[in-house]
Amino acid sequence: MIEVKNLYHDYTGKGKYAVMDVSFQIDEGEIFGFLGPSGAGKSTVQNIMTGLLKLQRGEVLYGGKKVSEIRRAFFNHIGVSFEHPNLYSKLSGLENLRYYAGLFDVPTRPPLELLELVDLREAANRKVAAYSKGMKQRLVFARALINNPGILFLDEPTASLDPVTAAKVKNIILQKRSEGATVFLTTHNMYTAEEICDRVAFLDEGSIVAMDSPRALKLKYGEQSVRVEYYENGNVKSKLYFLAREEDRRALQEIIDSKEVQTLHSQEASLEQIFIRLTGRELSA
Repeated sequence: MIEVKNLYHDYTGKGKYAVMDVSFQIDEGEIFGFLGPSGAGKSTVQNIMTGLLKLQRGEVLYGGKKVSEIRRAFFNHIGVSFEHPNLYSKLSGLENLRYYAGLFDVPTRPPLELLELVDLREAANRKVAAYSKGMKQRLVFARALINNPGILFLDEPTASLDPVTAAKVKNIILQKRSEGATVFLTTHNMYTAEEICDRVAFLDEGSIVAMDSPRALKLKYGEQSVRVEYYENGNVKSKLYFLAREEDRRALQEIIDSKEVQTLHSQEASLEQIFIRLTGRELSA
């Protein structure tokens, strides 16, 4: 189990906190989504959890052991994928993975196997400087898997990826969970989180504003709705009605009774809609 308790971080030293009183726990074998817009504090929390930022205030515990007591062996068991690819551009993709594999004291996966996994096998010997942004993102993701980590820290793993490749990355993450890995996923992409996360926390301006499973958040904060398409004066019109509102229920019934209905679809709120409702802010990349 990973426990984060009352975490604060101030980059300025003047009491202007980028992260304020953040607390959560992640169970073993869970995909935990840390969701919010750019600048919300997601990467700050991840960097503290992985030892890249010094702990200022609060606690981070791994199986009861403090992050401040972590030694080299800890890094043999975690994988980290950064939002901004930090690669050696003058080396090939294969050379990057081979070099990184040499840093571990545990058995590592064959680099070519990982490149095949993320559809980079044909670019294995190409210099990373010639990679597209999406290719670099895939290489960083593959690198995070090279030491067969028990804990994965993934920062925007599907950023810059086309839908097909993003779906493949999400399937790999789900496979890792099925193998027992714990995943800490930071993203502003609510759709990715909704598809694969067991629980999520909404982070806004450094503080958690809600935390639960995606389904529980929808039941608590979402409004069930129905979109109806119907003919009126020879044209197809579309309207959205919220079933929790009496006036909307009456209007929907009137449409059903008096119009030629073409389609009728029930809908539930997305995580993004709930985030906007709770914070008043839209998400941005």
